[in-house]
Amino acid sequence: MSVETTRSANPDATTRPESPDPTTTEHTAADPAEPDGSRSSDDRPGTPANAGMFAALANRNYRVYVSGSFVSNIGTWMQRVAQDWLVLELSGGSGLAVGITTGLQFLPMLLLSPWGGLVADRFDKRLILKLTQAWLALCAALLGVLAITGVAATWHVFLIAFAFGLGTAFDNPARQAFVSEVAGKEHLANAIGLNSATFNAARIVGPAVAGVVIATFGSGWAILSNAVTYTAFIGALVLIDARTLTISPPAARAKRQIREGLAYVRRRPDLLLVMGTVFFLGTFGLNFQMTSALMAQQEFHKGAQEYGILGTIMAVGSLAGALLAARRRSTPRGRFVVGMALAFGVIEIAAGLMPSYLTYAAILPLLGLAALLTLTAANASVQMTVDSRLRGRVMALYMMVLMGGAPIGAPILGWVGEVFGARWTLIGGGALSTLGVLLCVALLARGQRLHLVPHLHAPHLSVERRAA
Repeated sequence: MSVETTRSANPDATTRPESPDPTTTEHTAADPAEPDGSRSSDDRPGTPANAGMFAALANRNYRVYVSGSFVSNIGTWMQRVAQDWLVLELSGGSGLAVGITTGLQFLPMLLLSPWGGLVADRFDKRLILKLTQAWLALCAALLGVLAITGVAATWHVFLIAFAFGLGTAFDNPARQAFVSEVAGKEHLANAIGLNSATFNAARIVGPAVAGVVIATFGSGWAILSNAVTYTAFIGALVLIDARTLTISPPAARAKRQIREGLAYVRRRPDLLLVMGTVFFLGTFGLNFQMTSALMAQQEFHKGAQEYGILGTIMAVGSLAGALLAARRRSTPRGRFVVGMALAFGVIEIAAGLMPSYLTYAAILPLLGLAALLTLTAANASVQMTVDSRLRGRVMALYMMVLMGGAPIGAPILGWVGEVFGARWTLIGGGALSTLGVLLCVALLARGQRLHLVPHLHAPHLSVERRAA
């Protein structure tokens, strides 16, 4: 039986009230409400006790969405590998050039994400995604043709990476918010986990295929392949039945709407903790394409094919983490996010100390597992507790802090790799990520009271304001 989400006849039905005190995430068994006033799916009457790891796939729209996304993500991972390798080829192995490319690609996320979130809240998210996907396909096609014809120079890659980031700044908030419309509140946690699973299944295929294509035909053909795969996701968006989407009412045009989203997050210390955690991971820890490229070429003296294999091996751990996350039906707590983030930092430091290509490859699945469990829990904890009227703006802020730190961290780590060696990009990235997470907890603890609250199933992190 298909479990389709329907558009409510009542336009207000999709907007759930906030709790009286959105700064508190403390709930007991007698009060299972989420901070936005809604109940989690596991507390919803009539919801099966165990809907299964693939519950969201019962929704036809979600099946179409995730199928197109999977094909497109294979191309995305092919380009990520090929673009970094192309920069290394054009720049004579410069880690700084790779870092600058990464920084330029994510700089628009830092500058424009709040506006991207506002656009997602105001307009049809499916239309936004069609436009942004077409723009990203055009960017990939242009870079691929330049590389194939031998015209490409490092500055071309810099410029196109920035243009790619412009599209991503508007694509990501709309995509994050659109998932809730496709899957519905009931299966949102499962859908987030399955999205990560398909993304990382593509990550297993994409880098391996890219390595073969680069070694056989060159980087340009791998990048051009990505342009073609965007058509799969655009086609999926066309095939989605709009009548069965759970559409949130669009935000009315008004002044200070971006400030409204910022103010909402400031009143939610639980969101501040999660966003602070992912900021430090995104800035210093999650630069795998760059760090693995430097390790493969400079430390282990390997080629493009071996570099692609590293991405595939890491994706095995990431996929395992995503499937574990898909089993979760309740809202993840901040305590879990922080704990996994600290574990990630320690494993990344250990990866930088591995003595050989094989031992480095062996630890990558653990690194991928920790990264995915952290990010999936962080994403779900934000999406499932935010007021639906502000979801686009809040998710834009989330993506901004997650990806917007790359313009800062990637060039720094690229310089570190060039001056001190590739290993220090991992050791330094893991150490800075760990220290940053601990700093977030310490700063919030000064003005807030963080403690464990007894729960029927497991303790979770609660944040309460300390009396002045």
